[in-house]
Amino acid sequence: MTRLTLSIAMGDYDRTRPIHDGRVQIDGVNPITFLQSPEEMFFQAFRHQTCDVTELSLSSYCVSLTRENPPYVAVPVFLSRAFRHSSVYVRADRGIEVPQDLRGRRIGIAEYQLTANVWARALLSDASVDPDQITWIRGGMDSPGRFEKIKLSLPGDIMLEQAPEGATLNIMLAEGQIDGFIGPRWPRCFHEGHPQVRRLWQDGFGAARTWYAQTGMFPIMHVLGLRRSLAEAHPWLPGAFVKAFTEAKALALQALADTSATKVTMPFVEDVLAIAGEMAPDLWSYGLEPNRETLDYFLRHHHAQGLSSRRLEVDELFHPAAIESYLL
Repeated sequence: MTRLTLSIAMGDYDRTRPIHDGRVQIDGVNPITFLQSPEEMFFQAFRHQTCDVTELSLSSYCVSLTRENPPYVAVPVFLSRAFRHSSVYVRADRGIEVPQDLRGRRIGIAEYQLTANVWARALLSDASVDPDQITWIRGGMDSPGRFEKIKLSLPGDIMLEQAPEGATLNIMLAEGQIDGFIGPRWPRCFHEGHPQVRRLWQDGFGAARTWYAQTGMFPIMHVLGLRRSLAEAHPWLPGAFVKAFTEAKALALQALADTSATKVTMPFVEDVLAIAGEMAPDLWSYGLEPNRETLDYFLRHHHAQGLSSRRLEVDELFHPAAIESYLL
């Protein structure tokens, strides 16, 4: 059989590098791989569909499923996951101590529909702070003029304003023109030690561990998407990608577990691995069933936040050939 030559866009992670460097082969596929930032991948995917296979924002993908002719179909490979208690930043001089203090505030966001922002708003909603109780200021973090990469049709009670022309969210936060910021990247002023900018949950690590103990959910940020026409023409493809990326993740975990010489440039890897192991044997799981509750929670909030025009069901998200596997 002639191997399919397919372009693949993905982040530069330990769990994707075995695909990029060829240690893991994808059955029937000759891959042309691109290691890109989320911003580049998602812009190219949802504006131009440039790659055959691409990492996708879970939120943007869900928006696409409620519209005609969604270009990609996902497989349950979750290339990015993150607890988002550390993604909410506030001015320390505004009396904001608990989530409820965000009501009536002006909060900066790069895009309303970013997956990290959906998860952060879900945490706020669980604390009885709804999206319509905040004024959202959309703009670029360090470059002015950023807009949503996909067109949104939000409910009328969502107060969403564009940042002033020429303004960036980083400067607005540093100068006190907004009360806070929510996003997957920390604002530069926080990273540089601005004395009046801090996280809402100052012990984000502890808050995330407590939330996980209560819910059992590790938030999913990104999925892997295949061009829908390719998956329809070659129904073996979705399963081949799940198999290959699962093997690549296993290699990454094996490398992390070898602490004779740590594979990442940070100390205390053994302690982090121990904590993750205590939380769940396979905390970063792929596949539908281990993640059904997490995905259902996300879909409920995605719809409640006005992003998906109808309430999506978990079983709609993935290609059927990617959610079943043979047993020995």
